[in-house]
Amino acid sequence: MVVQPYLFFNGRCDEALAFYQAALGAEVASLMRFRDNPDPAAGEGCAGGPPPSGDQVMHAEMRVGSSTILMSDGMDRGTPTFQGFALTLQLASVAEVERVFTRLADGGTVQMPIGATFFATSFGMVADRFGVTWTVIAPA
Repeated sequence: MVVQPYLFFNGRCDEALAFYQAALGAEVASLMRFRDNPDPAAGEGCAGGPPPSGDQVMHAEMRVGSSTILMSDGMDRGTPTFQGFALTLQLASVAEVERVFTRLADGGTVQMPIGATFFATSFGMVADRFGVTWTVIAPA
C-alpha cells in the first residue's frame, strides 16, 4: 500500500510544476491535459459544472526524490487552499535544508524559521507561493 498526496492547484498546476522543478529538482513523470481525455463526457457535472477544457492539467505525477506527488488543476474554481497538512522534505545536511527552504520561501511565507531543535539539526516550516506548507528537516 502506498499513500500519495494529490494536490489541486485550481488553474495554477503548470506554474506549480515549473516552480517545484526549479526549487526541488522535481521531475514530471506524467502529465495529461483535459483536452487529452479519451472520454471527455466522464467529467461532466463533476464538482458542480463542466470540467475545464484545453490546456488545463487534468492529472500530473511529479517525482521529488523517491516520492511521487499527484497534481491537477482540479476544476479550476477559485483559489487553491491547502490546509490541515504539510509535506515534509527530509534532507541530509543543514546546507541542503537552507538551500531548499530558501527556494520554497520565494514568494511564500516563512512559518517557522530554520533552526536547530531537540529532534533535528535543522528544521523549518514554510508555506510556498501556492499555500502548500512544507517542513524541511535534517534529522538529528
